[in-house]
Amino acid sequence: MASVYYAQPLLDAIAREFGLTQAAVGIVVTWTQLGYGIGLVMLVPLGDLLDRRRLIIAQTACSVLALGIVAAAPIGAVFLAAMAAVGALAVVTQLHVAHASALASPEQRGHAVGTVTGGIISGILLARVVSGALSDVWGWRAVYAAAAVANLAVVWALIKALPAQPLRSRRLGYPALLGSLFVLWRQERVLRVRALLALLVFMAMTVLWTPMALALRTPPLALSHTEIGLFGLAGVLGALGATRAGRWADRGRAQRTTAIALLLMLASWSASALLPHSLWGLIVGVLAIDFGLQAVHVSNQSLIYRVRPEAQSRLAAAYMVFYSIGCALGAIASTLVFDRAGWIGVCALGAAVSAAALSWWALTRHLTSERST
Repeated sequence: MASVYYAQPLLDAIAREFGLTQAAVGIVVTWTQLGYGIGLVMLVPLGDLLDRRRLIIAQTACSVLALGIVAAAPIGAVFLAAMAAVGALAVVTQLHVAHASALASPEQRGHAVGTVTGGIISGILLARVVSGALSDVWGWRAVYAAAAVANLAVVWALIKALPAQPLRSRRLGYPALLGSLFVLWRQERVLRVRALLALLVFMAMTVLWTPMALALRTPPLALSHTEIGLFGLAGVLGALGATRAGRWADRGRAQRTTAIALLLMLASWSASALLPHSLWGLIVGVLAIDFGLQAVHVSNQSLIYRVRPEAQSRLAAAYMVFYSIGCALGAIASTLVFDRAGWIGVCALGAAVSAAALSWWALTRHLTSERST
């Protein structure tokens, strides 16, 4: 999953390489997220049709090739196409979540989902640390070359360690499998409610992270890529919330966890707005928004995966496509706002999105109680 987010601290360097403006460079993240959304719809449902173990290994192997193309891209068009492929193939992480959920016992499902999600979120956040450090020494292309090598090592580890699981939906053909996504969306109220909530919380997260490098690279701060990447370490501390939120969900506290997390995300923007006067304010904001995001995300998944045990890959696809839409919208909107209204404008946008998420939960909480699922 880190491969989708290596670019965020590097946007200024990528913009210079391919001649993009500050207002337009958010398209790099947006394009990657669009690829991720396509992968969610076209690839993740295959986990309910094909051998999930082989599918996970094959997608990870293809990621090695896509990352290599990004590292060597001679022009912007090739770079964006390869980034879209990286995004599409990164949906293998959702196959991991569905696989772990299916292997776990019902009373441990939230904990299992939380553990895997904690790894995914840690990858997203640590990506910024790694990309910042490597790019300052060897340039941004070295980041993607190193990522290709790392994914190759992951392929070997998966071959050695990933357990298999019997399939339940072999009778479905691929067209019917894709069509069943819309059936699930129509039939499962908890999926509709929690997917829209995911769109809003991930949009808020991307509003914070995408223009951050642009703000921190400019005077008076003028931080290096390595220093900007270190903000990812603050977010990793918030990843501890993923596992804990899963345990709370197992105990029937998903709604309470969601409410606390959304309030924390909303409050985070007042601390983040202290930039450039206080880096500590931004650190507190990063901690708060990432903890809140992960707690909401795990609670969402815990509730959704209860409804159709035989269709967990498709539930993951139908849910996570809204994550991708939210990230794409947040990336392009935040860089446009930053170009016109600066960091304060970004924080105002993020606070508005977080308030919308809290309002949506308050209006729909009675529709997705733990008992109803």
